[in-house]
Amino acid sequence: LSLAPPRLHPRSLLLSPLTLCWNGPRDSASMLVYQDLLTGDELLSDSFPYKEIENGILWEVEGKWVVQGGVDDQAAKVVDIVDTFRLQEQPPFDKKQFVTYMKRFIKLLTPKLEGEQQEKFKKNIEAATKFLLSKLSDLQFFVGESMHDDGCLVFAYYKEGATDPTFLYFGYALKEVKC
Repeated sequence: LSLAPPRLHPRSLLLSPLTLCWNGPRDSASMLVYQDLLTGDELLSDSFPYKEIENGILWEVEGKWVVQGGVDDQAAKVVDIVDTFRLQEQPPFDKKQFVTYMKRFIKLLTPKLEGEQQEKFKKNIEAATKFLLSKLSDLQFFVGESMHDDGCLVFAYYKEGATDPTFLYFGYALKEVKC
C-alpha cells in the first residue's frame, strides 16, 4: 500500500481545488489554500500571489483569462481564479445593498477574529469599505461554490487598460489551510 499522493496531471490541480488537500503525510512544500472563514469554501491558494492593500484588509490578486481544458482556440475562455475555485458570480449590488451586506458581514466576521486581528479589522474595515464603494460600479461580485448567504464576497474589476481582471478578497475573512 503506497502512502504517496495520487499522481495528477498539473492541469487537474487548476481545475479541481477539492483535490488540492490530501490527507496523507505532509512535507515542507505543502500548498496553502485559503478558505472562507464563514462558509469553509475554498476561495484562493498560494498559487495566486496576493498584495495587501487598505492596511491588509483587502488582498489584491491578478487573474488571467485562460483556455478551459487546453489550448484549442475554439475552446471556452475562463478566468483562472473563477474556474479553479468554482466562484459563482452574483448580480451587481447598488450602494444600499452593498452597505447592508457590509454591515452583516462585519457583524458575522468580527466575533471569529481574535485579539489584535479583531482590533486591526475594526480599525481598518471602514476605509476598505469606502475604497470598495468608490469602485462599486466597476465591480463584479462572486461568492464561493456553496453560494451560502453568509459567505464572503470576492470582487473583480479591470484596472485601466487591463485585459485581465484583478480580484479583491477580504484577507481577514480567509483561513489558511495547509494541504
